Amino acid sequence: MAVYTYISQEDLDQFLSLYSMEEIISFEGIRSGVSNSNYILFSKKNKYILTIFEEMTNEKDLPYFFQLMNHLNNNKIMCPKVIKDKDNNFSNVLNGKQAAISSFLEGQSVDHIKPFHCAELGMMVAKFHNESSKLEIYRENELGIKRLENLITSVEKIHDQLNRSVIDLIHNEYDYLIKNISFNIPSGIIHADLFPDNIFFHGNKLSGIIDFYFSCNDFYAYEIATCLNAWCFEQNNEFNISKAKALLSSYNLHKKFSSEELKCLPLLARASALRYLLTRLIDFHTKEDSELVIKKDPNEYLKKLKFHQTVQRSSEYGL
Repeated sequence: MAVYTYISQEDLDQFLSLYSMEEIISFEGIRSGVSNSNYILFSKKNKYILTIFEEMTNEKDLPYFFQLMNHLNNNKIMCPKVIKDKDNNFSNVLNGKQAAISSFLEGQSVDHIKPFHCAELGMMVAKFHNESSKLEIYRENELGIKRLENLITSVEKIHDQLNRSVIDLIHNEYDYLIKNISFNIPSGIIHADLFPDNIFFHGNKLSGIIDFYFSCNDFYAYEIATCLNAWCFEQNNEFNISKAKALLSSYNLHKKFSSEELKCLPLLARASALRYLLTRLIDFHTKEDSELVIKKDPNEYLKKLKFHQTVQRSSEYGL
């Protein structure tokens, strides 16, 4: 979450007039995050989130996100519920941009991940996938495995800033993955951005998921592969098998992996690592330092990719 579009009290009052809500007595911007502008709205008893959608979020995708969030919320998956206005609309224009109000989730993200956090995550992701499978909506993953070729083309444009060995590794890896990954594995609606800053905990229990604006249709196991990369490595990029075992076992308890998913998991982990290596390389070498872009070290995902290249079977992740 972040603030890129600033609003006045008059702007907010005009926007809130479209809703049948309790009186909002104050509001403040949320500084963390990178994609959209977010504010906390305070009433006497409750808090809400106002999200203003910036250029990174395509307006045509908003109904998909809103329908998914409310379906999950209605089925006891802990996530924000989008509040409709007086005319039953999910969003309205605020300062020339689409904006929406959602319920507030208590809790906070964790800095020091333990295996029990990963177990909570695995259970939640399984329940998410089970419930999202009941929805008949579709949005392609714009950063899916078959679309990585577009990112590689962008990386080629900055080849003079990169070590040739890295570029060769990227090409060889993509060619290998496309030839060897099975695209005939279970798929459906996934969150696609389950990094620690998008998962809240209250004490030792997971209290909610936020930021659904990368959600799309893709392989369920690809989501798990992304979670392995985001949750199961230490700060020195050393793989933690205890965390991975907790994540995978908990997921498998609530949503059984197919044999083909287990066979593909090491390759999907490589594909996920390659995706983040590519986007980080592009951001690091083409974006200016600014409030809107938080550059992250590409080498983190280069190291993770090289680790997964040594993995031959999913049992090596602890399952």
